[in-house]
Amino acid sequence: MTQTPEMQNEMPKAYEAGKVEQKWYQFWLDKGYFTPKIDPKKKPFVIIMPPPNVTGELHVGHALTATLEDIMIRWHRMMGEPSLWLPGVDHAGIATQVVLERLLAKEGVDRHKIGKEEFMKRIKVWATDCRQTIARQHQRLGASCDWSRERFTLDEMPSRAVRHAFVRLYNKGLIYRGERIINWCPRCATALSDLEVTHKDLGGHLWYVKYPYEDKSGYITVATTRPETILGDTAVAVNPKDERYTGIIGKKVILPYVNHVIPVIGDDAVDPAFGTGAVKITPAHDPVDFDVAQRHNLPLVNILNLNATMNENAGPYQGLERFECRKQIVADLERDGQLVKIDPYSHSVGHCQRCGTIVEPIASKQWFVKTKPLAEPAIKAVTDGRIKIIPERFTKVYLNWMENIRDWCISRQLWWGHQIPVWYCDDCGALTAAVDEPKTCSKCGSAKIRQEPDVLDTWFSSALWPHSTLGWPEYTADFRYFYPTAVMETGYDILFFWVARMIMMGIEDTGEIPFKTVYLHGLIRDERGEKMSKVKGNVINPITTLETYGTDALRLTMITGTSPGNDTKLTADKLEASRNFANKLWNASRFVMRSFPPGEKLSLASPSMKDRPVEDRWILSRLNRTIESVNRLMGDFQFGEAQRYIHDFLWGDYCDWYIELAKLRLTAGQEPSPLPVLLYVLETALRLLHPYMPFITEELWQTVKKHIAFPLPESIMIAAYPEADAAAIDPEAEEVMEAVTEITRAIRNVRAQYRVEPARWITAQVYADALATAIMPYVEAIQNLARVKPLVLVDKRLAGAPGENNIVTVLKAAEVVIPMASMIDLAAEKQRIQKEIDGAQAELDRLNARLNSSEFLSKAPPQVVEKERQKLVTLTDKLARLKQQTLQS
Repeated sequence: MTQTPEMQNEMPKAYEAGKVEQKWYQFWLDKGYFTPKIDPKKKPFVIIMPPPNVTGELHVGHALTATLEDIMIRWHRMMGEPSLWLPGVDHAGIATQVVLERLLAKEGVDRHKIGKEEFMKRIKVWATDCRQTIARQHQRLGASCDWSRERFTLDEMPSRAVRHAFVRLYNKGLIYRGERIINWCPRCATALSDLEVTHKDLGGHLWYVKYPYEDKSGYITVATTRPETILGDTAVAVNPKDERYTGIIGKKVILPYVNHVIPVIGDDAVDPAFGTGAVKITPAHDPVDFDVAQRHNLPLVNILNLNATMNENAGPYQGLERFECRKQIVADLERDGQLVKIDPYSHSVGHCQRCGTIVEPIASKQWFVKTKPLAEPAIKAVTDGRIKIIPERFTKVYLNWMENIRDWCISRQLWWGHQIPVWYCDDCGALTAAVDEPKTCSKCGSAKIRQEPDVLDTWFSSALWPHSTLGWPEYTADFRYFYPTAVMETGYDILFFWVARMIMMGIEDTGEIPFKTVYLHGLIRDERGEKMSKVKGNVINPITTLETYGTDALRLTMITGTSPGNDTKLTADKLEASRNFANKLWNASRFVMRSFPPGEKLSLASPSMKDRPVEDRWILSRLNRTIESVNRLMGDFQFGEAQRYIHDFLWGDYCDWYIELAKLRLTAGQEPSPLPVLLYVLETALRLLHPYMPFITEELWQTVKKHIAFPLPESIMIAAYPEADAAAIDPEAEEVMEAVTEITRAIRNVRAQYRVEPARWITAQVYADALATAIMPYVEAIQNLARVKPLVLVDKRLAGAPGENNIVTVLKAAEVVIPMASMIDLAAEKQRIQKEIDGAQAELDRLNARLNSSEFLSKAPPQVVEKERQKLVTLTDKLARLKQQTLQS
């Protein structure tokens, strides 16, 4: 028999997560449980992990992703499906390069000073270290990934897929090089796609500037938020329907300070309500202006260097930094009488998502993907139901974006990434796109060729992730069996960045959808509901957290209260509650194990229902109802709700009620023994919980195995996931036990309400009508669990009032009557209440006098008066309740 990690004969008093987790993870690794075998007879379940960036360590968002995906993988694995969870990391071009450049800056150097070769050497070492750290952290989180198939976006297999995909699109005319307005980050010195730009509303100004007519007949006033770009204007535009400018279209104006003569044109894109209705057209620095220029055949004048200083086209302002130029040109316009006015104006300004620098729209030659032809089949895949997005509300968001998609700028002026597989011929100027490095020009045969220095947008390689990780473009065994994948689980914030592009590229490259379901989780927020960020200082390190609370507690907290697409809070209270649940489960299991005589083993077949006490039939019924609900909810991707069902069953039904009833039976030596049911329910519930809390369930299950008479799998993670047994559902037993627990809980609540000392026994009468006979065997149990003796149980109450000084609680199937005299000293209680009444009345009189004082009302601040009025309302209510208590006692 295969040996498992050494288990102690006697369970420790407390669960020590640190001693358990590494032991079992290594055991699972050694056994190869994470590596699925290709079985043509079975349909696989596949998740390709969203690859974390090699920019540092994992954060709580990664921990949520890992937890959700591991729950799915472990569940499907236990259902007997070949389950592949393929892990990997992303080179994250711009993000990783920014991190390395910041490190270099601390040394007082930059990448240009140390050179490309040294920089690439350093960044590869950094990426390797991060890759290893990320793998270790995923293992700490219990992620049951197939590490034998781990991928890195710059590995040879994914890299070849990237080159192959690029060349295919290029040869089909879907990749082109052209001059377009792109987002340029001066700090990162690279182009950015629209999705890599974060727009923020900033308070700025609207400057109104006079442009004199060439014929000296006057001037036209334009409004601009960026006065420095005046130097790159090639026209002034008005709306042809704007009657204010009738006869102006076709005139010429003189551009301030560079003295270029530019035309006034008419274009429907101009909003007559903006500023004066006349706008400057700067085609090289504004996407709308660029489109206007294309329609009117206007030239493009770029006034910026790549470091955001003014270039030779800026005339006297050449060399100035862009915002310094803005200040200078505004001052000059004011000095020369050409600045009409300045209005405050709030507008949306683009910032680099990675470094926060304000980006500049610049006309530049870049590589683009024509996305419309790729978007159409990707739209159809969702609308025809082949791909389902969860939650459904994001389907509309996805379709809206896809239907209005713009061409994708894929070139980046970086060193770190996939170099674009295009070579320029110095002799004939032809371009050669090739998967493998060519020796000569494909057109003229010249050996004088050089590769495009730019690299591809990181999201280009990420878009291929589901198929490139499985071997595409080769038709490998993994690709044939595991593609398309089952679920893509990721955050809703990268629906466009990544998910949409994976669907487009997956269909384009393979002819098939990349996955059948898109599951979008929300963001993890702090206890105040704020998004976590290093700037706010509210980031929670998942590894530090699991070292404090245990991995299973962290995982449970991540899932508690979650639903697809909704944000969730991570708080110390939730973590504490999850750790308490782990301890409760440990203590319950320890009780069950200690109840067995040494060496005794039982059959684990479902205990026969015949002649079993009602509570046995009840707990088995509740177990199977829970199993049915959990499997249904898991199938609907409602993992938070499924976890709640398991938690409530174990904490409530099993620990709080069934074990307490079993203790009474074991103490009394009653037959039949509850041990077979205790063991059966515990073993089944551990399997039910395993996908959520893998470590503690494995540790406990291995202990439980010792008392089971027939062989079981060597690990819980390859044991079968529970399936509901309809024959075990027992509504009658549930009705009786619901009444028993409800009566017990009602008496406990009354004791708590009246602060009855824990040691004090009280008395009660229970009127249970039709259930009285069925409840009768549980009178002693209720007495012990609620500290009530005697408990008088009758089928119905005699006609008439319940009597004075009694507390009456009406329940679903019973009525509980508790004499006040059994709970408290009535005379002392009356005295206590009267004292409270006197104090409340005195305070009430004081408040009334104050609020009736005209002097107070005229001098006190309104908020103070309102606060006193609220006190009056609260105190009046309290006094009424105290007087009611006096009547009852």
